[in-house]
This record gives sequence, C-alpha cells and structure tokens, in this order.
Amino acid sequence: MNRRNALARVAVLMGGTVIGADYFLTSCSSPGKEEAKTDTSGTAGGAKVAFTPTQIGLLDEVGETILPATSTPGAKAAKVGNFMEVMVRDCYKPADQQVFLTGLTRLDQDCQKMQGKAFLACDPAQRTAFLTALDKEQKQFTQNQRKDDPSHYFRMMKELTLLGFFTSEAGATKALRYLPVPGKYDGNVPYKKGDRAWATS
Repeated sequence: MNRRNALARVAVLMGGTVIGADYFLTSCSSPGKEEAKTDTSGTAGGAKVAFTPTQIGLLDEVGETILPATSTPGAKAAKVGNFMEVMVRDCYKPADQQVFLTGLTRLDQDCQKMQGKAFLACDPAQRTAFLTALDKEQKQFTQNQRKDDPSHYFRMMKELTLLGFFTSEAGATKALRYLPVPGKYDGNVPYKKGDRAWATS
C-alpha cells in the first residue's frame, strides 16, 4: 500500500481530519533534484529532517500509550516512531515539520511540569494522565486555530499514531481483518456487533 492510499483511507476512518491531508495526497514525495540542491534550511522540502533513536523511542512510547497492546499488538509493535519520522520528513510542510520537532522537546517539558519527571520515566498511569491532559489542550487549541496556523504538535502525533498503526501489517492483520485486493465482491457479508473492521490493500 502506498502512502497516498494509506492517508486517504485513514482520513476517511478519522473523518478526514488527518493534519495536512490535502497536502499529503498531492505532495507526498521526495524532493526533486533541483529542490534538493537548493535546500539549505534543514527542513524545507523535507530533505534533511531526521530523528535521533531517542526521539523515535519516545514516539514509540507515546504511540503505545495511545494504542497499547492488549489481545492485539500495540503501536510500538507497528514501529510508529519510525513511521512518524518518514511522514514528517517526506510529507509535512516546513512549518508543520518545525512544530513537530519542537513538540518533541515540549512534550518532555510539559510532562516534567505535570508529573515531575520526563515522559519515559513515568509509569503507564502517569503517561495516560499526561497525554489525556495534552489531548484536551490540543482540542482547545484546534477550536481557536486560524485557518493557516500550524496544528498542535500532539494532534500530529496522535493522528500519525493512528495512521501508522492501522496501515501497518500488525494493525491491518491483527486489529483489523485483512482482505487483499483484488478479491470478489460480496454485498451481503455477515456482521455481528463487535466484529473487527476490514482492512484492504
């Protein structure tokens, strides 16, 4: 499944709220040769954005708190941290890239203020409480957001966690029911309450 199809499908699942979805669907590509030659900003065109292993590990743990492992794998099993790095590098506008990168630092600072320790030092209950408060903050931020303002960093992390997980092998085959395409059309598939949704490629 290519990234454009994945974004389109998850955007539908999430009500079309993926950050920069229109931009992703039209511009999710590596920079061309000319763009790469002239890019010296470190973020413009997504050519030089790179996360450290520590940052990727932090994103994995944030994702795991949002989608923890239960009877099915969690976000960490889907390596959402690596997925976020690729998406931010290849698909985000420079302004959103900067917000996301700054957010990696802010997340730990905000957690330190609320819990008295860094996010990775918190236990699961403390992480959940912190991210719940952060989610409330981003919702309030989004309500007052002007059209051209960059989004809240946690909104980006949350949406990329969902996108990365449900388009991964673990998410598509363990949390969802995987149906490869092409396949036969069946307009009368039996369904009972509680059945997993379908994933296709």
